[in-house]
Amino acid sequence: MNAYIFSALRLTLVSLLFFVGIYSAIVWGIAQFAPNHGKGEVISQNNKTYYANIGQSFTYDKYFKSRPSAVAYNAAGSAGSNKAPSNADYLKEVQARIDTFLVHNPGIQISAIPSDIVTASGSGLDPNISVQAATIQIKRIAKIRGIAEANLKQLIISNTEPPLLGFFGPEKINVLKLNLALDELKN
Repeated sequence: MNAYIFSALRLTLVSLLFFVGIYSAIVWGIAQFAPNHGKGEVISQNNKTYYANIGQSFTYDKYFKSRPSAVAYNAAGSAGSNKAPSNADYLKEVQARIDTFLVHNPGIQISAIPSDIVTASGSGLDPNISVQAATIQIKRIAKIRGIAEANLKQLIISNTEPPLLGFFGPEKINVLKLNLALDELKN
């Protein structure tokens, strides 16, 4: 019995050393190669502080809309809806988002709506949308703000982030950065 206890204690100590010390150091080391060295990206503008790595709600029609959130953009409770695409409640929720999008963006065909503008991400806090999701909102914003559509297209292009290392994932746009740049844009 003593042999089992000492073996279990040794395994516990080795696990603690590895997972608390060595593994943490490895993850920290890898994070040093990430943008902003693995720290959250804080943006200060007009005496306000924003966090670019957390999805935020933009409810006014003069702004680009964010991806929907399954957790109401609560950073303390990151989660997806965990509902299957065949779930009736989930389908009603997505249809309600489509209907709302069409009310605010008249003239858009349902088939043209990108999925990321009506479905929540797995974390519920995705700060990015696709280039297509931003582009489909240009007409609404141009009309409300009195800005030429060409200027908004250029703003989208200048705020488009390429895939990680050139090939991991799609092009994306951080909605917060895009909307802050939109506020600074003059026609």
